[in-house]
Amino acid sequence: MPSIEHILYIPGILLVGFTLGFRFGAKAARAELDRQKKARRD
Repeated sequence: MPSIEHILYIPGILLVGFTLGFRFGAKAARAELDRQKKARRD
């Protein structure tokens, strides 16, 4: 049986990973949209 630290640690690390992935992914998507809009204007 896993210890209580293990039960809390794994979901905590997953949550941190999802949060960082969402933040960096959203930033990259916004930058790409801005780049596309700028390319259409020129």
